[in-house]
Amino acid sequence: MFETTAYSGSREKDYELLVKQLDALLTGEEDEIAHLANASALLNQFLDDVNWVGFYLHKGDELILGPFQGLPACVRIKIGKGVCGTAVAENKTQLVADVHQFPGHIACDAASQSEIVVPIIVNGKSYGVLDIDSPSKNRFDETDQKYLEQFVAVLVKHLTK
Repeated sequence: MFETTAYSGSREKDYELLVKQLDALLTGEEDEIAHLANASALLNQFLDDVNWVGFYLHKGDELILGPFQGLPACVRIKIGKGVCGTAVAENKTQLVADVHQFPGHIACDAASQSEIVVPIIVNGKSYGVLDIDSPSKNRFDETDQKYLEQFVAVLVKHLTK
C-alpha cells in the first residue's frame, strides 16, 4: 500500500526521497504499464504547479501516448517534432522555459507554458520520454532536470528486468 510522504521542503532532499520512493514502489512488479502508471501518479502527487505528467512510447517513427496524469493529450507525435519528438531525435533532455518560444511546439494543452522532457533509453534503444508540463513559465530548472533524469534511470532499471 502506498502512503503519502511528508516532504522536508528542501528540493534536493525531497527529490532524493522521491527517487527512493519510485524504486520501492516498482520493486516486485514486472508489468511495464503498471510501472509507467505508478511513476506518473507519483510524480503528479510530488510536483507542484504542473498540469500534465506522463509518458510517450517510441514506436516506429513516432511517439504514442502512454500512461499519464492530466487532461486528454495528443496521441501521436512524430520523432523530431515538438519538444517530445526533439528529445528523442537529440537523445537529450529538453528544458523549455517558455513553450511558445520553442520552434514547432505542439500545443496539446493551451494552458501549458513550460515543459521538461526526459528521454528514456532501455538496452541502448529509445523507449520513449517522460513529459511534464506546467501552466507557469520557467517552472523547471537544472535541479528538476538532474533529479528527473535520476527518476528515469530508476524507472529504466525496472523496465529492463
